[in-house]
Amino acid sequence: MSIRVNRQTIDLSAYPDLVVMYLGMRVNRLYGIRTFFSFGRKISQSVADEPDGLLLHEPVYYSFFPMNMGMRQYWRDLPSLLAYARSEPHRQWWLSFLQDSGGTGFWHETYSVRGGMEGVYDDVPKPLGFGRFAGLQRARGPMFGSAARLGRSDSGSPAVTETELYGS
Repeated sequence: MSIRVNRQTIDLSAYPDLVVMYLGMRVNRLYGIRTFFSFGRKISQSVADEPDGLLLHEPVYYSFFPMNMGMRQYWRDLPSLLAYARSEPHRQWWLSFLQDSGGTGFWHETYSVRGGMEGVYDDVPKPLGFGRFAGLQRARGPMFGSAARLGRSDSGSPAVTETELYGS
C-alpha cells in the first residue's frame, strides 16, 4: 500500500529581507559545560523578551560528543538583527565571551535573502560549515564585523569593535 506524501511549500514574498542565522556553541574543555549551560539560560531569556525583528527561534542539536548545540533564528531583516546584536545585554555577553571563551567555541553562519552569506568561528578547533570548504582566515579589518562580511554597507560599528577586543 502506498501513501502519498503531503508535500507543502511556503510563500516568503512577505519577507523580502529575511535573514536566517545558524548559531552554535561547542564544548572544547570539561569546564566549558558550565559556560555552555550559562549561555543557554541567557539566550532563553533573550528570546522570551521578544526582540524586535526576531520571527522565530528554534533550538538545534548538532552533536552530543563533542557537545555542540545551538539555534536557528529567522530575522525580519539585517537592521533588526544588528540592532539586537548591538544592544545590551547581548553586546556585553559577546565582549565577555571574546575575552574568555570559558572552554567553549562559538560560531554562526548567516544567510540573507537579499544576497550574501557569512560566518565566524571563535575558538572552534576543527572547521565546520563554510569553513570546511571555503577556508578560514582571520576575522580582522573588513572581515571583523558580520555586516561587512555580508557585503552590506552599514553605518554602525560591530557589536564589539576590534579596538574593544584587541586594544588597537
